[in-house]
Amino acid sequence: MSSSDGAFSRWRHSEGAQGLILVSPTFLYALLLLAAPLATIVAISFWTQDYLVMIREFTLANYIRAWTEPLFQTLMLRSVVIAVIVTAATVLLAFPIAYYVSFNVRPERKALWIFLITIPFWTSYLLRVFLWKVILGYNGVLNSGLLGLGLIDEPLTFILYNANAVVITLAHAWAPFAILPIFVALEKIDRALLEAGQDLGESRFTTFLRVTLPLAMPGVVAATLIVFIPTIGDYVTPKLVGGPDGAMISNMIQLQFMKLNNGPLGAALAISGMIIVTAISLIFLWLNRRYLKVRQ
Repeated sequence: MSSSDGAFSRWRHSEGAQGLILVSPTFLYALLLLAAPLATIVAISFWTQDYLVMIREFTLANYIRAWTEPLFQTLMLRSVVIAVIVTAATVLLAFPIAYYVSFNVRPERKALWIFLITIPFWTSYLLRVFLWKVILGYNGVLNSGLLGLGLIDEPLTFILYNANAVVITLAHAWAPFAILPIFVALEKIDRALLEAGQDLGESRFTTFLRVTLPLAMPGVVAATLIVFIPTIGDYVTPKLVGGPDGAMISNMIQLQFMKLNNGPLGAALAISGMIIVTAISLIFLWLNRRYLKVRQ
């Protein structure tokens, strides 16, 4: 056996090789089902389409139109604003729930609470959107209840088929995804650190700001990204409860691919949206690191 064969045999039985073998199937799976379609979309975004014929000639016309046309700018800005509002509302409402379960619920009952939090996962996402449509409708549950109580004289019209309905529906749909990572982060906090802070004269509020919140930031960051990234690309909810005033950039992307037969422009809009999401996410991560450094 040559020296090269011996070296390869030793490497094959090493921990690094074993780890590479274990990771390889997952890596190939991700490469085939994620990277390859993404590369295809990127390539298509630089082409043009003439009805059913794809013209494979490099052009930046799709990106120029995606970034300069007022309609696309409006939809992209609305998508970012809705996603930011949904993320902020969801995380701010999820944190107290996760905090209560972690710090106030007895250990033997925490599993029951987590079980109750995950109950919305049992129903179809589409079904939950339709239920909110019934609740927020002109003659829906909310308007009927408020009319019955005499709190309003006529049904509210600003809670359905606009951006408000999209925010409400998405915030409810993604709430469990925000609660769970925050809860996990809070569970990892050593309670002795909180007791030490109070023993040193800190109030419960200052202990929360200086100890609990910084240590829980990994969960907050995870919850923020988990909610923000898919929310900005949601097209089912805006289509069903958003109406013309609640349409987002994802609805335009679907329209370009499915109805207008302009895949290259749709691909350019999709890639542009991914660039914006990536930029906002990186800025958020940078601000979070600055916050943690200040707190240290």
